[in-house]
Amino acid sequence: MGINTKSFVVSKGLVWQAWQRVKAKGGGPGIDQVTLAQYAADEKNRLYKLWNRMASGSYFPPPVRRVDIPKGKGQTRPLGIPTVEDRIAQQVVKMVLEPQLEPHFHPDSYGYRPGKSAIDAVARARQRCWAYDWVVDVDIQGFFDTLDHERLLKAVRHHTQHRWVWLYIERWLTAPVYHPDGRLEERHQGTPQGGVISPLLANLFLHYAMDRWMVKTHPDIPFERYADDAVFHCRSREEAEHFLVALRQRMTECGLVLHPTKTRIVYCKDSNRPCNDHPTISFDFLGYTFKPRKVINPRKQVFTGFTPAMSGKSLKRIFEDVHGMRLQGRSATTVQDIAALLNPKVRGWINYFGHFGRSQVHKLANWLDFVLLRWARNKYKRLGRSNRKSRRFLNQLRAQHPYLFVHWYGIRIDCMRRAV
Repeated sequence: MGINTKSFVVSKGLVWQAWQRVKAKGGGPGIDQVTLAQYAADEKNRLYKLWNRMASGSYFPPPVRRVDIPKGKGQTRPLGIPTVEDRIAQQVVKMVLEPQLEPHFHPDSYGYRPGKSAIDAVARARQRCWAYDWVVDVDIQGFFDTLDHERLLKAVRHHTQHRWVWLYIERWLTAPVYHPDGRLEERHQGTPQGGVISPLLANLFLHYAMDRWMVKTHPDIPFERYADDAVFHCRSREEAEHFLVALRQRMTECGLVLHPTKTRIVYCKDSNRPCNDHPTISFDFLGYTFKPRKVINPRKQVFTGFTPAMSGKSLKRIFEDVHGMRLQGRSATTVQDIAALLNPKVRGWINYFGHFGRSQVHKLANWLDFVLLRWARNKYKRLGRSNRKSRRFLNQLRAQHPYLFVHWYGIRIDCMRRAV
């Protein structure tokens, strides 16, 4: 039996499993411009070298490539893109650390956790908005950029005895950021969004900064948290106001700041609640807008319910995404190719937003048909500018190929059904 001369016990099999997960998830190259395909071409040699460095303590992560992602109104969200190899190393540590942390996490923490999803969080928030009149909608300003390293590393050391896990997490937290202009920025706080390990570290930090604090000091106020996005449910306006003061103080103690305008107290107005002059009666959570809406119950009675549906911001992002495909200019493209471009995205949108507020999904389906009409008019000049001819064309196409586009069969819609 050979003698282990490595500083740390890191399994070769674990490195291989981590590589398989990174490869399955996809993603672009980091600062070294090595793609997944290029890494796979020499995977045996590359993985052995990575294991050797991780097991000996000599693995040092390269700088993280920064990419700014538009998020509307001229604002951007910074993402940090690690190299393929660094993603594998992070996945190795995540696979060791996550099972040790999971049993301790709060049941209403939903973000990036096995067996939980954003839809679970939305569904739970929906139920609690029926039971509680008030919501404190919380936004932590620049959370991923301001997370305190010392507090986080203390929590990591508390939950695992693997010194190599401590070592590499500390190195990832302090790895510099490579900006598009070639500038290297040293990092002394925060963890870059985009890293494999970052969501787990964020959950660990907020587990102590928020979740456990809630259990100890405000056990009667339920909440849903998805990473740094959270909503809290209160019985009265006074309770919500007092709680928000306490939460601001707690976040300050943990080195965090609540956004001054995006953190709000919301009244969950519906037919069963008395009139209230509170100005804010809606909030956004995980791509959905919660607000008073007309609802029909099983007895066909119409009333006002406080319910979620796809937010206007989400719908706008979808519109921008489809416009970016420039379908109208693809007059040389077949309708089957158009379907191949649209369907993967539309399937994802319907699967996510089809759970609540289906009227918004119907609106999306109507708009997608309008996009197809414009494409058809450019491709088939005989249709001209006639709505009647183009609608008849689309109706005939749907009758002949009802499963060509996901939004034709993925949801029940009434758009464009009338023969013209």
